[in-house]
Amino acid sequence: MLRRPKPTDSESDLLREQEQFLSSGTQSAVNIVRRPDKRRGDIASDDSEKSLGNQRDVVTIPDFPDQLPTLTPAPPKKSRFKKERVCFEDEDPEELLDRHDTHISAVLSRIIERDTSAVPVSFPAFTGTAFPKVLHRSTIQTQVMAPRGKKSIFASQIAAQNAKVRGAESQKDPLVSTPQASGSSTVDGPLLLSGEGLGPDKAEQTLKIHQENQTRLQGMSHSEILEEQKLLLAQLGDTDILKALSPVSPPPQREVCPDQPESKTVQPQLDELPVKPQKEWLHMDKLEPEKLEWMKDLPAPRRQGTKKAMQARFDFSGTLIPPAEDLPVHLGLHHHGDEPELAGYSLQEIFLLSRSKLTQQRSLALNTLAHILSKAHAGEYSTCLSGSVLASLLDAGLLFLLRFSLDDSVESVMSAAVRALRALLVSHEDEECLDATFHWLLGTAVFPLIPPVHEEEDEEDEEGLAKSKKEMTKEREERKLDHDVARQDIVKALLKMQLLQRLRYILEVVRPVPRTVLDVLEILIRIARHSTFAATQILDCPRLMETVIYEFLPCTWTPTSSPYPPSLYGLPVSTVMKLLRVLSSTGRHVCARILNSLGGRRCLSRFLAMEPSVLLLEPGEAICCSTEALRLWAVSASYGQASKLYIDLYPVLVKTLQAAQKPCGPSEPLQLLELQRITALLSLLTQVTHTAGCHEELQSALLRVCSYYCRSSSIICQPVLRAPSPVAVPSLPSLGCCRAQSARGLVASESPLPLFTALFYLLDNLTSIHRGLAKNVGLNRNSLLVRFILFLITAVTTPAVPSNPSSAHAPLFHQVALALLSWLLPGSEYLVHKLVSTIVFSHILLPEGATGGPEAATLAELQLQEKFTPLTGLGALLRDALSHLPSIRGCYLTHLAHMEQAVLSSADRHLGRNPWLTSQLLPELTGPSMPSDWPFLPLVSLYEQAGVRQGGGLQVVALPAGALQSVVYCLQWLLLLESWREQALKTVPAGAKLARLACIFLCSSDLFLEQPVQELTWALLRGLTQSGRLEAIDLGTPPPGLASFHDLYVALLAQYEAVSFGDALFGCFLLLPLQRCFSATMRLALFGEHVGILRSLCVSLEQLPVPLESFTNPPEDSLPLLGLYFRSLVTGALRSDRCPVLYSVAIAHLNAFVFSQDAVSQEVEATRRSLLRKTYYLTDEVHPCRLLLLYVL
Repeated sequence: MLRRPKPTDSESDLLREQEQFLSSGTQSAVNIVRRPDKRRGDIASDDSEKSLGNQRDVVTIPDFPDQLPTLTPAPPKKSRFKKERVCFEDEDPEELLDRHDTHISAVLSRIIERDTSAVPVSFPAFTGTAFPKVLHRSTIQTQVMAPRGKKSIFASQIAAQNAKVRGAESQKDPLVSTPQASGSSTVDGPLLLSGEGLGPDKAEQTLKIHQENQTRLQGMSHSEILEEQKLLLAQLGDTDILKALSPVSPPPQREVCPDQPESKTVQPQLDELPVKPQKEWLHMDKLEPEKLEWMKDLPAPRRQGTKKAMQARFDFSGTLIPPAEDLPVHLGLHHHGDEPELAGYSLQEIFLLSRSKLTQQRSLALNTLAHILSKAHAGEYSTCLSGSVLASLLDAGLLFLLRFSLDDSVESVMSAAVRALRALLVSHEDEECLDATFHWLLGTAVFPLIPPVHEEEDEEDEEGLAKSKKEMTKEREERKLDHDVARQDIVKALLKMQLLQRLRYILEVVRPVPRTVLDVLEILIRIARHSTFAATQILDCPRLMETVIYEFLPCTWTPTSSPYPPSLYGLPVSTVMKLLRVLSSTGRHVCARILNSLGGRRCLSRFLAMEPSVLLLEPGEAICCSTEALRLWAVSASYGQASKLYIDLYPVLVKTLQAAQKPCGPSEPLQLLELQRITALLSLLTQVTHTAGCHEELQSALLRVCSYYCRSSSIICQPVLRAPSPVAVPSLPSLGCCRAQSARGLVASESPLPLFTALFYLLDNLTSIHRGLAKNVGLNRNSLLVRFILFLITAVTTPAVPSNPSSAHAPLFHQVALALLSWLLPGSEYLVHKLVSTIVFSHILLPEGATGGPEAATLAELQLQEKFTPLTGLGALLRDALSHLPSIRGCYLTHLAHMEQAVLSSADRHLGRNPWLTSQLLPELTGPSMPSDWPFLPLVSLYEQAGVRQGGGLQVVALPAGALQSVVYCLQWLLLLESWREQALKTVPAGAKLARLACIFLCSSDLFLEQPVQELTWALLRGLTQSGRLEAIDLGTPPPGLASFHDLYVALLAQYEAVSFGDALFGCFLLLPLQRCFSATMRLALFGEHVGILRSLCVSLEQLPVPLESFTNPPEDSLPLLGLYFRSLVTGALRSDRCPVLYSVAIAHLNAFVFSQDAVSQEVEATRRSLLRKTYYLTDEVHPCRLLLLYVL
């Protein structure tokens, strides 16, 4: 049985199947008939007309040619009759017809009747019934039917009945007999001879030949007849002729030996079929078992013994089905795929099902995709599947599939597409975290969810660079294809595909069910969080926001009796208020449009003037609407807008604050919603305080709120359950919040941190404006607890440093400040400036300088009993660095001058200068405001200014003014951190530290020769090469900002060869990467390309900061490097008086290699013998290699 082609078959598989089909001789199931084009006047059309006998009258005109003259250009012939017609403009067709066909006899005379004289006439059979018997298919099929050919079923039945009647008549006629009935061996006439070609008397000649044959056969014996038959068969020989002449008889049954394998093409019995065919079924006369295989019972899923990955299959709820799980078929998870025994649908099959013609199948596929996307966002597949499900779906074209499905005319398919798009774009956990942190310090400010820009996107060819500069950015974006835009930014691609217009049509015209309405609103919220551009697109979409506010945020509505209304049209929806709040946070102008043009101010008055209990809504929805209205007002107040509304609603706000003192038991279901509403009110008061100043009328209310919430709070933060983070895609950024993390902890709905944060933030602002309020509130700003809370929660919004910190707590404050400096994100540049200028370089927070820290460092250095120490002790260097802390701070502030504009913009937000704020969106999140290796900033900045790469080398120009002092201050600060704040530089890899310090030698030709730089660099190098830190150096991983450490090392070699003057410090930096634990490429670069350095690399064994064993153990196994060692020794480039360290290393490795007794390969053995032979033939003048033998002896 031939196999059907599969989608996974390659071209070679299809060709092989085609050869099998052609060799089998099976008749094709489809016949291709090529019909001639009648409009083109094909010849085949004329032949078909002649074969049908369609003779037509031919009109001929005298003195005219038979064919039309050729015109230029010739008109196309669209009819097959045009070539036989000739018509002139000045000639009447009627006259032409009358002239050539004058009488009707010209037509009637050509009618010839068919001769029916020889056609037999059969009369119908006589029956005893009044009407003919009705023909039933069930009765006719059991009889022998005449061959139908292309006859219909009815015609075949009539022919079969006529054949039956003729058979009955022939049995009644005694004159008709057959040879089988008579039983004689002779017949009256020939059975094989027809008489063709014998002339007019063929009947007589045929009979004569037949009689002669009969006479000859009668005269022959039986043996002679068999002999002549064998002779005749031998002469014929052709099996086809024998088959044609031999009578058709059933094939004999042959015995099959048990040892021989049975044939593969065995016709199955009826008992083996899954269903027994019935005679009433159409087209079941010929059994096709391969088409009935799907009706058999499915085999049990097989367990694979290998660890090969299998295709993931999902059920309709998005749950991953194990491959070996046997599920019942009534669940609808089995289908006719490549693996019918496995339950579930793969992603490819779901995509195929989503393009089905059946509405139910399209809806089912889209709903399944929605469940899969939701679970993928939650990270449920991260431990089960290899790779990202989201990335696989997006690469397969999921975004375009959902966009096409939104244009479906069926509402169920459209709703399923909206649900799937919401599952793709929206992260419920991220929204919960953003709502929970809205009341934190600067919680109204959020980062835009813009994908990072790849570097390769900005790189263009040199030819197109000039042209691209002339074109505008908008034009370049419009020229991009949707597919290219979707790979970079999904939200931008959806905006380009006119998603907003389609969503407006769904809300305005389709008017879907509540679930779909909420999904559309959440999609709009996610698009608004993308950027200010996306928010502006939402506002500019015609009738979109007008429809949303008119339908789902009315000022008057009819209450519903059901908590789940069948339609949300005409009812307030809290999600719409949240959408307005998110849109307002994108910019001051957007907020003004919402308040003034779209009626946002009227909505605030409507939902805040009344208590949630009298809003004629479901209680939870009413509280949510009031909470979102307060948050929208807080965002508006952060721009200094809607300030007059505060005067109008002041009594309502005071009443709400007073109602907050009412005890709220933990059993009440609306407790969490009420707490969120109070927290939103405190955030509103904070923004109003920033805008309009402090109001004395709020003192009593604030005292009561503070005394209540600080005294009683029954909600306890529970530990956070760590869950695997979801796999995100670069084109769809998110916060990466998991359900397990957001359900518990600081951002949970039960956490008291949002309330306390908002309360303390408000109190801090009030007490900073009015100093007298601090005594009334009862808080001591100088107490340790309040300072710690204000420091952590408000992120050092107060510039004051603890005046009298104890020696035990001062290092803690300093460690927190140093850690916080590397954690602050864009938008917190003001905090970076405050930390650097007040806390980081404070003498008070470095008590080690006053408690014997330098002396202890000196004693520790003496206790090590090192062979070589810097010119100045470590203690003296630390004391000198402490004395220059103000200058060090000024140096770092100078290098942060490029952040001045960002610091000023961030200061407006942190200091509450609301009238100067333009947007609550923070700068694009590309990383921390300060890199983790910020203490090396002066060195890196000087390297970028002084060094210019050209042709793979490094060209050094003159140093800027004050560069030496800047380097000294940087090294002093690094020495302080490495000595007393080692944890502050834990995030910087040891290899990166070594690469940053190497910038000292690449910045100038003589900077590293200065005595302060030498002393400080020696101290830092000793600290990096201590026994506990040396093992942490990893040069295989590229340091941040470098492609590889090897490139930096090659630049160091070139610089040392040019300007080193044999400096020992520079030489130690070159020797460190040559240790045996690092890659051999750097040793090959030194001994192969820069072998001249060996004449000046005169670092002694005493000056070496690491043990010599780290260079010699384990033995070298690189044959090219061993050859270079041998060559440098033979040529005299490597000598003990010039380069003692590498001389000892080369001697040790060559001896270990040449005289090793280990079993090695043939190549290594040949190299070893070659080195021994060369060493033996060396003269005494080349004595270094002679020492190889003496070393072993």
